[in-house]
Amino acid sequence: MPEIILSTLNARYIHAAFGLRYLMANLGANQERAQILEFDVKQRPLDIAEALLASGPKVIGLGVYIWNVAPTTELVEIIKRIKPEVRVVLGGPEVSYEYDSQRIVQLADYVITGEADLEFAKVCARLLSGESPPEKIIPAPLPDLAHVALPYDLYTEQDIGHRVIYLEASRGCPFTCEFCLSSLDIPVRQVPLALFLENVQRLLDRGARQLKFVDRTFNLNASVSKGILEFLLERYKPGNFYHFEMIPDRLPESLRAIISRFPAGALQFEVGIQSFNEEVGGLIKRRQNYERLEENFHYLRSETGVHIHADLIVGLPGETVESFGKGFDRLVALGPQEIQVGILKRLRGTPISRHDEEWQMVYNRCPPYEILQNRLIDFATLQNLRRFARYWDLVGNSGNFVETAPLIWGGTPPARSPFDSFMKWTQWLYGRIHRTDSIALLRLMELLFEFLRLECGIEPHRVAEALWNDYQRVGSHDVPGFLKDFLPTNQERKRAPGSISALPKRQTRHAARSTVPDDCASKTG
Repeated sequence: MPEIILSTLNARYIHAAFGLRYLMANLGANQERAQILEFDVKQRPLDIAEALLASGPKVIGLGVYIWNVAPTTELVEIIKRIKPEVRVVLGGPEVSYEYDSQRIVQLADYVITGEADLEFAKVCARLLSGESPPEKIIPAPLPDLAHVALPYDLYTEQDIGHRVIYLEASRGCPFTCEFCLSSLDIPVRQVPLALFLENVQRLLDRGARQLKFVDRTFNLNASVSKGILEFLLERYKPGNFYHFEMIPDRLPESLRAIISRFPAGALQFEVGIQSFNEEVGGLIKRRQNYERLEENFHYLRSETGVHIHADLIVGLPGETVESFGKGFDRLVALGPQEIQVGILKRLRGTPISRHDEEWQMVYNRCPPYEILQNRLIDFATLQNLRRFARYWDLVGNSGNFVETAPLIWGGTPPARSPFDSFMKWTQWLYGRIHRTDSIALLRLMELLFEFLRLECGIEPHRVAEALWNDYQRVGSHDVPGFLKDFLPTNQERKRAPGSISALPKRQTRHAARSTVPDDCASKTG
């Protein structure tokens, strides 16, 4: 029976806990006495406690994150009431900073702050030998990645077949963006490349096809990035998919040459822009070359098959609604397949808090600690922007409306401000249904049909054709009743453009039709 249990509550089942596998890989001789048990936030803490305690462990290590701290706090309270002798050791970003006032820290026996890959093994060895560490808060020294055992062999066949497989070729970030925990993680450290690629090869040999790199700045070291991309391209098989987080204004020719050789949809780049307002960028210490960023976007959309996921943040100090809207419009014109509109979060330990007084930043004290209002954006307006972000994900990002969504702002290139137009849709939609979740696809289609006809004045046959093409693209073939009178007869109907079934679902739909201006049309093969 395991004496050490490593556990966490994942956001969803599909997300395999990368940190737990690192801890297990570095337990040394005690690895045989340990077990990983994963859960998700939808499961009841009472049931999780039952599963964790069933084997009678002596030590339970829990990964604590912004998305799971509330149920994990309840879980720890249950464990300590039932089995107070079980030693609970916490780790993770949520308990690595500002831990003095946290209820979960008060309940636990020990907290390891920082990167616990090696320190957790030392703590467990002491506890199993009957020795208690002298301090409750245990700062972990920054580990040398050359001495950290890699965790990839701990991914199971079930993981490889059904879950996201995470990898990292480096840790840290050279930038000092004040909203981000990575700004505290300096310097950037590289995993020995040869060793890393050996582990990737074993994953590929076992059938891994979709890999997500968690490096904060994958393209920082161009020679290492090029080596990894060449390695993956040489071993590419249809259906392989690789996700990277990229610095948007850094794309040297050496990387362009290799990126352009990947098939359409094989690469996804997550590009954190956050704001196009240079004054805001200066306030939060985010440095980027916007001219070079736009040039790189145009290159990626016109010369490669890369799927671009770009991020903007609502609520940054100094950013007005008008400023954010202009940035959103600018980003839409660049044509990424997905735009994530995020609400600013005041993560524990981040220096964004230095702006609280000047910009009157008011955050929710409950996770995920989102901004509620500030000097430039009041609470009611931020609520509208939250709904904007949610509806954009449903309509602009989902891949369900690649032909219909651009009609909201007049097509491509935009005839009107995409931000203003989509905000109008947001306010109209919320006024009709008063909710932002649990909206059935057909109901959302019907509401879009009504809005585009009656509020935007678009000819109904044109709207119906776009909705019908989108509906077929998601795999449906029965004409919705509200469209029947506005579509050609069965003999005249045309099937929507096909999709690339091997891609992840959202990409599959985006791949069938580009939603960007004609001069930035995506490469399809």
